[in-house]
Amino acid sequence: MAKYRKKPVVVEAVQWNGCNYDEIDNFIKSTPHHFEQIRTSNTSFGFSTISALVITTLEGDMTAVPGDYIIKGVNGEYYPCKPDIFEKTYEKVEE
Repeated sequence: MAKYRKKPVVVEAVQWNGCNYDEIDNFIKSTPHHFEQIRTSNTSFGFSTISALVITTLEGDMTAVPGDYIIKGVNGEYYPCKPDIFEKTYEKVEE
């Protein structure tokens, strides 16, 4: 069995905290990819919050919840990544 090492690749990513929808929107709007909000209403207080994002990826629609990272891949595609996987796979690049 052969072993392989992942090539070092720099990606752009934004962590969604549930409140930074505009930042995610601006990040994804830079290319023609689709994503939408899933809103949760709170009738007791009369407001709704964004509880998830659905991002159209090369593998189909994927759901991102607060805490997930939204990554721009090497071919300009976007996809969500769970924080524990992100932290095991990526490290911050100092420019």
